[in-house]
Amino acid sequence: MNAVLPRFLKSAYRKEPIISVLITMGVVDALIGGLDDSWSLFAVGLGTAGFTLAFKLWRSSQQRPPIEEEPVVQHYLPSRSSSPTLPMLTVNKKKPRS
Repeated sequence: MNAVLPRFLKSAYRKEPIISVLITMGVVDALIGGLDDSWSLFAVGLGTAGFTLAFKLWRSSQQRPPIEEEPVVQHYLPSRSSSPTLPMLTVNKKKPRS
């Protein structure tokens, strides 16, 4: 269990850092308010965490599944050269003048 919680927290913070921070702030406020008998802080913390969780669930339900695209084939060289072919070189032997 101890190894699962840090992995879960790291993945949550990487995916949605703002929402994770707001939920953490709300839970900490609720804990502090509950332990100190400050019911207003407890209510603000629960409200913050609850609103953020509801927003996250609403946003995840609004996302559409991605449309699958055809794989793109990447060619490193063109199939046909764009430059014209070079002429064949011939060596002209000069005949000695006699």
